[in-house]
Amino acid sequence: MVECEKLDIVFGSLPDATRRDILKRVSVRSFTISELAKPYRKTISFAGIAKHIGILEDAGLVVKKREGKYQIITLKPTRLREASVELARYTKMWEGRFSALDALLENN
Repeated sequence: MVECEKLDIVFGSLPDATRRDILKRVSVRSFTISELAKPYRKTISFAGIAKHIGILEDAGLVVKKREGKYQIITLKPTRLREASVELARYTKMWEGRFSALDALLENN
């Protein structure tokens, strides 16, 4: 898969608040799917949480492994680093453009 397509999948997985919360939680430690689902049990079904985890897994942001009867979800930070590098490129570009605009406005 082309690198740009991988990043599209990453960025496409991040707009959802539940998925961002799951990422935040697994950045601290690994969880079972049941543990991740517990705070949402009044609003999202277990299957719904499993689907969110699947989207994060497809994006390469988490990895799921089986330990006995449990599926353990762990953060996979590599893809986040790649996305961060891409965002840094845009930040640098726009900062340069804003600096040039500021200089132009100061001279007029």
